[in-house]
Amino acid sequence: MLDSRTIDHMIQETKDYVIKWRRHFHQNPELSFHETKTSQFIYDTLESFGNLELTRPTKTSVMARLIGSEPGKIIALRADMDALPIQEENKFEYASKNPGVMHACGHDGHAAILLGVAKIFSVLRNYINGEVRFLFQHAEELFPGGAEEMVEAGVMDNVDQIIGLHLWSPLEVGKIGVTYGPMLAAPDTFSISVIGKGGHAAYPQQTIDSVTIGAQVVNNLQHIVAKNTDSLEPLVVSVTRFIADSSHNITPGTVEISGTVRSFNPGLRESVPIIMERIIKGITEAHGASYEFRYLRGYRPVINDDKVTLVIEETVREIFGDDAVQLIKPSMGGDDFSAYLQKAPGAYVFVGAGNTDKGIVYPHHHPCFNIDENALQIGVKLLIYSTIKLLNK
Repeated sequence: MLDSRTIDHMIQETKDYVIKWRRHFHQNPELSFHETKTSQFIYDTLESFGNLELTRPTKTSVMARLIGSEPGKIIALRADMDALPIQEENKFEYASKNPGVMHACGHDGHAAILLGVAKIFSVLRNYINGEVRFLFQHAEELFPGGAEEMVEAGVMDNVDQIIGLHLWSPLEVGKIGVTYGPMLAAPDTFSISVIGKGGHAAYPQQTIDSVTIGAQVVNNLQHIVAKNTDSLEPLVVSVTRFIADSSHNITPGTVEISGTVRSFNPGLRESVPIIMERIIKGITEAHGASYEFRYLRGYRPVINDDKVTLVIEETVREIFGDDAVQLIKPSMGGDDFSAYLQKAPGAYVFVGAGNTDKGIVYPHHHPCFNIDENALQIGVKLLIYSTIKLLNK
């Protein structure tokens, strides 16, 4: 029979390993779909533990299966491991060695945490009824994402429940963010070409000014949230790019506009591009211009299962105390963890990794992003105890 003192001792013994792994990943980041060395390092490390069945579901991902001594439930745990195209500005000794590539979102910590969890469970195999499946996923940051590929490769076959976590710098270390139901939005993208008629800026009557028409399109897209949809339904329509490549005395023929739409409601998600095109069409036609409109659906929204979420909340209260629980509102960020939730109920949680006293305050995707490494052991402990609780329920 497993007792908490033994488990806590094992977690403490893995602390230095997890920190070392995280720093290795941080120093050697790889972009989405190119995690060749990262996945090989993970594979080799898992192989050294023993008691794990290893496969490569895709070229740059790894799955490890711990099959317990008796039959039971199958619980999957997921960690992403890709980096971002950002030039790191941190100066610590394990800063990125790859120019223009950085772990600026915490995926280095996610992979290290799951390695720590796998190391501990590999020793506990004879005490486990059921199976624990460790999913080291590539390409979370770049659509269409690695999760969908892994699901298609069969990693979720027969899985009963799944847990994922995200180190979260806006949350102080020691806090764990729990959300019931909708947690992360569907991150869709769009691009618009406003096609006018270029010419000399001194003779505007001879042109169809794509810049002023494009500006009207941007302004009117803001009416979608304000005037065209239910104000109680979460929705974001953000224009993030406006390119009119020209000079001071040239009216450009075409303007390129792009951005993102974030939503939870499937019906709302379907209606937004229809409303957008109606606005774009009306404005461009009114001024004698034309347009091209492209809308790309991103990941599905992450909707946490209430039962799995409750188990995690109970686990947090039991092992970290009531003060550690932070019930948080849904975020308009996105994550392809949603692909796994199409196959089995699960929950995604935020593990606090910020620390204002240490100056660890930068947001995700910032060139000075960092985490408080004390969050790593918290993540290991959370996954170990939550998994055991789910296996035994």
